[in-house]
Amino acid sequence: MSVTTRLHGDAAILTVTGRLDTEDTQGLEQYVLQALEEGKTKVVFDFTELDYINSSGLRVLVMAYQRLKKSQGMVAVCGLKDYILEVFEISGYDKLFTLCRHTGDLLQEAPPA
Repeated sequence: MSVTTRLHGDAAILTVTGRLDTEDTQGLEQYVLQALEEGKTKVVFDFTELDYINSSGLRVLVMAYQRLKKSQGMVAVCGLKDYILEVFEISGYDKLFTLCRHTGDLLQEAPPA
């Protein structure tokens, strides 16, 4: 797994590539916590290049949601592949998080080329 961070106003966009499993969740959690410490009120996970996520990875998203909910913030997930979207639908996370095709759909910017 690799993570790149891009800031856009009050949002931190975390682009996650590869597999997000038990070994990698601590690293992603650190990126989320850093964004929250910097006062970001939106955390956007760009999963366009994500190939796999397990329950440990989903836990990081829930942690971000719980922390941001207190301050009227939000967590969004963009670019889900069909088989990962199915995991979100089965678990009910499609109702918990804002889902979008591209980060640009949410942040009013052009999607990456």
